[in-house]
Amino acid sequence: MNNPEKNNLSDSVSEFVLLGFPGSWEVQIFLFSLFSMTYTLTVIGNMSIICAVNLDQQLHTPMYILLSNFSFLEIWYVTSTVPNMLANFLSEKKIISFIGCFLQFYFFFSMGTTETFFLSAMAYDRYLAICRPLHYPTIMTLQKCIRMVVSCWVCGFFCYLLPVYLISQLPFCDRNTIDHFICDPGPLIKLSCVPAPATEITCAVFNSVLIFSTFLFITSSYALVLKSVLKVPSAGRHKAFSTCGSHLAVVSLFYGSIMVMYVSPTSGNPAGIQKIVTLFYSILTPLFNPLIYSLRNKEMKKALKKVLESIKSGQHM
Repeated sequence: MNNPEKNNLSDSVSEFVLLGFPGSWEVQIFLFSLFSMTYTLTVIGNMSIICAVNLDQQLHTPMYILLSNFSFLEIWYVTSTVPNMLANFLSEKKIISFIGCFLQFYFFFSMGTTETFFLSAMAYDRYLAICRPLHYPTIMTLQKCIRMVVSCWVCGFFCYLLPVYLISQLPFCDRNTIDHFICDPGPLIKLSCVPAPATEITCAVFNSVLIFSTFLFITSSYALVLKSVLKVPSAGRHKAFSTCGSHLAVVSLFYGSIMVMYVSPTSGNPAGIQKIVTLFYSILTPLFNPLIYSLRNKEMKKALKKVLESIKSGQHM
């Protein structure tokens, strides 16, 4: 039989209040302007990479197909949280519905999970290209690349169903104020009016397995790449290192920040640290990614120049 008391507890919260960043109205307007500009630049930067890859036939290779999908993912990754955060800067109530909160939770963390899979796929691609160059064209075919892309998307959106379901079933009673700017698992678990150590430990173990397994795969791939590169003449090392340098920089930025947050039970992180670290990997990292890839990659620079030239020529017509 269902426990009516438990149902009442669960149903008592229909919306949450996202406190976000406290401050005067002037501070809220400043933050709104700052993050609006950051969001716009992030979308433009990642869209530029997608256009460059699609328009340049020379970039229709597995490496750039993965990069194009990664940029597309980054656009939706920031879109899952930033528009709502911007609206809250201009709102006094800062309310998000119960369903809206958990939808944001699901999409944000599903896309974050998908990002770890794409970074792993990109590391595998670089391993094959550098360590097994003669076999690369036959192993990393276009069909296999497409299958990898589809697998990253499907697995990423499937993995986070369990944590979202477990946390959504917690009884929140009348607690509905989240000291954060997104619906994050740590603050949500804190709102539960009944201790939930099993849910917290399950989420921590899930995050740890996901993060460390993909991180170890990526680092192992690059350890083999490094071993292989050191065997070639010094003249050829620079190109190999520059090819992988962009990817390693993105991996360092992303994994460095999420490990601070999600490899231990989230209740131990103060709200201020949660906001700063989340801000870094959810907003700043997607902004840096197109800059890192375009500044360190000669082929991407050439493709982006072609895009800019075509836009200019179209304006003069």
